[in-house]
Amino acid sequence: MSQDSKKDATTKTIEQSFPLELPKDPSRRNWIGATCAIGGAATVAALVPFVGSMLPSERAKAAGAPVTVNISDIAPGEMRTVEWQGKPVWIIRRTTQMLNTLKSITDRLADPNSKRPGFTPAFANNEFRSRKQEWLVVVGICTHLGCSPSSFFTEGDSQGMSRDWPGGFLCPCHGSQFDLAGRVFKNQPAPDNLLVPPYYFIDDSNIMIGLEKPAA
Repeated sequence: MSQDSKKDATTKTIEQSFPLELPKDPSRRNWIGATCAIGGAATVAALVPFVGSMLPSERAKAAGAPVTVNISDIAPGEMRTVEWQGKPVWIIRRTTQMLNTLKSITDRLADPNSKRPGFTPAFANNEFRSRKQEWLVVVGICTHLGCSPSSFFTEGDSQGMSRDWPGGFLCPCHGSQFDLAGRVFKNQPAPDNLLVPPYYFIDDSNIMIGLEKPAA
């Protein structure tokens, strides 16, 4: 069996609800190219035990292997970025004020209830777009042209946003704006909300990104 066939089989096993089509991401293509180069050198590297032991991990990461993240030290109002499938995944612990804001701006959003298919799995199809209200887990890639938005969590104009800014994300490439649930505002270049990846809580301190439930 070829290496590509093995990669396809692995990907089908670990991906459960990830959309078939995503915004194009140049960094993803670069990552795949780098991984292929590593794979081509695997035969030589196998002669060196330490280097050879690292290669399977890199191949698994490129194929989209699940990632375990410890969230116990993320304070309310903070965000952590991790990598999964070569893409940035944001983990935000929302404050009570952040959660209250989500309920007050639905009329300003293009898809407040996440009804458009492909970007919100069933477990996150709620006003918080999450398994637990305080935690938001989204892929940090704009659904317009694949840029990575920046976080502007403070309400109002103190960070250079408009006075009625509720806090959220701004894509610097073409100006698309998203709220603190990753929902896109109306009349923006981005056509959809930010993608919620498959994930589940292992316990109160750890989440698994890449699977919706523990593997059988």
